[in-house]
Amino acid sequence: MELGTHEQEFRNQRLANLEALKARGVAPYGKAFVRSGSIADIRAGFAEGKTVRMAGRLMTIREMGKSIFADLRDGSDRFQIYVKKQDLGDDAFAAFKLLDIGDLIGVEGSLFTTKMGEPTVQVGAWVLLSKSLLPLPEKWHGLQDVDTRYRKRYLDLIANPEVRKVFDQRIAIIREIRSCLHDRGFQEVETPMMQPMAGGAAATPFKTHYEALNSPMFLRIAPELYLKRLLVGGFDKVFELNRNFRNEGLSRYHNPEFTMIEVYQAYGDVRTMMEVVQDMILRAARAVMGTLQVGNAAQPIDLALPWREVTYHDLVREAIGADWFTLDLGAAKARAHEHHLHMEPQWGMVELTQEVFEKMVEKTLINPTFVTRLPAALVPLAKPCDDDPSLVDVFELVIGGREIAPGYSELNDPLIQRARFEEQAGGDASKIDEDFLTALEHGMPPAGGMGVGIDRLVMMLTGAESIRDVVLFPQLKGKGG
Repeated sequence: MELGTHEQEFRNQRLANLEALKARGVAPYGKAFVRSGSIADIRAGFAEGKTVRMAGRLMTIREMGKSIFADLRDGSDRFQIYVKKQDLGDDAFAAFKLLDIGDLIGVEGSLFTTKMGEPTVQVGAWVLLSKSLLPLPEKWHGLQDVDTRYRKRYLDLIANPEVRKVFDQRIAIIREIRSCLHDRGFQEVETPMMQPMAGGAAATPFKTHYEALNSPMFLRIAPELYLKRLLVGGFDKVFELNRNFRNEGLSRYHNPEFTMIEVYQAYGDVRTMMEVVQDMILRAARAVMGTLQVGNAAQPIDLALPWREVTYHDLVREAIGADWFTLDLGAAKARAHEHHLHMEPQWGMVELTQEVFEKMVEKTLINPTFVTRLPAALVPLAKPCDDDPSLVDVFELVIGGREIAPGYSELNDPLIQRARFEEQAGGDASKIDEDFLTALEHGMPPAGGMGVGIDRLVMMLTGAESIRDVVLFPQLKGKGG
């Protein structure tokens, strides 16, 4: 542990205080402490003269001769305490004066209101629960450095109460989503996170090795193919709140380890999934945010129904020209160049059109928009549209300029699925999940399915500007990297 000069000086002083406390018979790391409730509970149940037991971290200490005012904070709130030499006696009061900001203590006393109107505990007894050897950041008035906030999230949570609020909201959003699906009759299941094949999405996987079987394995990029096996097996409504891993870049919107919820309903379709995702998001917004007007001041979002529905092709035409899909590849590339779009030499019309969508369309869709009828080449696991097999019966739900959820009428024809896998594999048979195809040949019911990116959903609802603000411990580059 490397410390700066000033930090080491603080630590040395705290070590001296620790020894002085031990000399007075005060154990620096105490045992369990029975509380009357959280600080928020005690504040809510405040009554003059009521005796309470409270525990938390010392955040401020204000000495006034023979008395001390201090603030305690736990995970729910802060509360003022009042310590008098007359109440504690000489020894206990002198020991209290050896405490430092950041120490965790328990107190017992009676509630009263100060002349300034502040609810306060008049302490009759106290106990040290954990001695803090390192100071809180920024002289205990906040932690501003963004890199330090992410690397030392525990300090961020202590110093910045608004950060804790975001994660409390995230927890509540997930609880509402689960409750919504349970109320709709879905069952929560678990599927493997370590898989012999990385399937269900197009992404670069993380690779590992299973020593006992001497075989390569992959961290999953999606649970989709296992959840569809469950549809074959007779589970009609399933979902999994899952961790996925994709060995790709870091950005404001991407973390290599991320949270999704995937939902499948037998005998449903893309319309079924539209209803489910609307219910989930609206329920979470109302219950947790208390409003359907979400986002932030720079980008307000209105979640009120009805949500817009528009085809992929219509949006592309609006962005780059009504004749786009009549152009040959050369003319399309020339027009894309005029709009300063990135192009790879090997790209065909599908890839080029997707670049148009991602760079010129998606970011403009702020209020909820179901983008429908995508090219089949982009979504190999979805059912073709009845009137045009080059398109698939899907939606991409875009809110706040980012994809929040894709939803499908799931492909259950094993012969078409095999052909799409083979095309995607580019002749490499080892990339085709034969076990999944075998399951599909036993018969999978028609179904609707979707995946919701939880991290992006929380970003959208809370107005967070970076995925790192809604992930407790985000992946970061090495220091100096």
